[in-house]
Amino acid sequence: MVTTTGDVASAPGTEHDDSHLKDFIHADSSLSSWLLTLDHKRIGLMYLASILTFFFIGGMFAILIRLELLHPAGKFFTDDQYNRIFTLHGAIMIFLFLIPSIPAALGNIFLPLQLGAKDVAFPRLNLASFYIYIFGAIFLVAAILSGGLDTGWTFYTPYSSTYTTYPMAMLYSTLGVFILGFSSILTGLNFIVTIHKMRAPGMTWRKMPLFLWAIYATSIIQLLATPVLAITVLLLFFERIFQIGIFDPALGGDPVLFQHFFWFYSHPAVYIMVLPGFGVISEVIATHARKRIFGYVPIAASSVAIALIGFLVWGHHMFVSGQSAVASVIFSFLTFAIAVPTAIKVFSWVTTLYGGSIRLTTPMLHALSFIFLFVIGGVTGIFLATLATDVHLHDTYFVVAHFHYVMVGGTLVAFLAGLHHWWPKMFGTMYNEFWGRIAAVLIFLGFNVTFFVQFVVGTRGMPRRYHTYAKVSKELLAEFQMWHRISTFGSWILLLGLSITAVYLFASFWRGFIKGKFDAGDNPWGGKSLEWETQSPPVVHNFVNDPVCLHGPYEYDEIDRSAEKGH
Repeated sequence: MVTTTGDVASAPGTEHDDSHLKDFIHADSSLSSWLLTLDHKRIGLMYLASILTFFFIGGMFAILIRLELLHPAGKFFTDDQYNRIFTLHGAIMIFLFLIPSIPAALGNIFLPLQLGAKDVAFPRLNLASFYIYIFGAIFLVAAILSGGLDTGWTFYTPYSSTYTTYPMAMLYSTLGVFILGFSSILTGLNFIVTIHKMRAPGMTWRKMPLFLWAIYATSIIQLLATPVLAITVLLLFFERIFQIGIFDPALGGDPVLFQHFFWFYSHPAVYIMVLPGFGVISEVIATHARKRIFGYVPIAASSVAIALIGFLVWGHHMFVSGQSAVASVIFSFLTFAIAVPTAIKVFSWVTTLYGGSIRLTTPMLHALSFIFLFVIGGVTGIFLATLATDVHLHDTYFVVAHFHYVMVGGTLVAFLAGLHHWWPKMFGTMYNEFWGRIAAVLIFLGFNVTFFVQFVVGTRGMPRRYHTYAKVSKELLAEFQMWHRISTFGSWILLLGLSITAVYLFASFWRGFIKGKFDAGDNPWGGKSLEWETQSPPVVHNFVNDPVCLHGPYEYDEIDRSAEKGH
């Protein structure tokens, strides 16, 4: 007989059997088989290993920054060393971790699985994208080894166009970012074609998981915005090499033009980082609350709306850069407008939780943490979108706190939610739930202690990027030092939570992927989307037989939830 499980109709004899795992997973585990693989899952795992490595490096730079700010006059680094540390922290975290973390790593692994496809549309292009990413990362690492740079991760001119302390570091870093852009563009193109052409039979646009909608919207941004950044850093590169007056005022250039080019990419890039996180949260909340997602169509449409409106708000980064008052008012209005589709998602998630059979698993704790932290990041963005308050708050620690609540409280926490949610599927083994919950709470507490106080010190006038704050009044000095010490203490709590996470995930990885003790089962969370219908870890071509999509990915009916509650 034909059996139906979740979204898949399985032909006779295709019931899940762990005997397939040895044949398919361990057929060739040599180094060359990994380096030359066309399997999207292996490419995704190589991305995952790479971005976690760079996350560790960027995180260590962050700890050094907080350590230095314990003392008003600084104690461990010179001004120039401090500037190079925070520049490299920002550049590594943005370009090597946050941008590729969910799309390139989790997206590569689970996009074909959720579509019911055997692979992405262009497997060779997918592998090439990974090596382009590594090649670009090498140039950024070369910038570190050649002395580093102190321009900030934005590479603002005239700092970058006239930077002479370590000139090769500036050239290496701009070339690295230029190369990384190609990886982002090719990945986005691959994902768009895969979603259009390789959906399983029966999977209409309204039956796609919301994670795929988020990746689709992200890919649109990658295709349209990333070339602008590539052209910008290429112009900066040519200006330094050939002394062409493009951005350098000494050569007749305009440094504000660089800001327009840079932020036309970099604000949409915020959504390259955050939109996939929105998709992850939709998956986690629906699965771990055992409830149909509320407002499927508005959530999907809001992802596309955010992708499009995100191209129209770059000017809110330049309210104090001399642009016209009319332009500032328009950009302010558009910035308020983009909050609407974001709010649609938040209200839908909260409504989904209402009445659901909520299980406080590690992924769910991270998802709940995401909602809390991202809402704070969004609400504080209103202050920066308001012209009058932005003049006071611009380039203060208020902006630092807002940025981290959006990027770290958003992208990183969503990445952790997705990593824990799909970990059993990736590696076939469970992690320690007790330590997972402990680590999730520590990360939440540590993050808030680190960054919430920065809102306060920012409103009091503490500038961002400053190495010292010794030359202020005695009253402000004592206040600034108190807040900075609290923030540094919070960074240690955050580091502890992340370290615990690394330990228990590595132990799970060793038990499953190295020792081959697959104990998670195919569907430990009771998910309804297609990735839960194959073995854990999945076979080489994902499904033994071609799957057929019978219903949507969030069909948790009343019977399912009543059984979960023990009725």
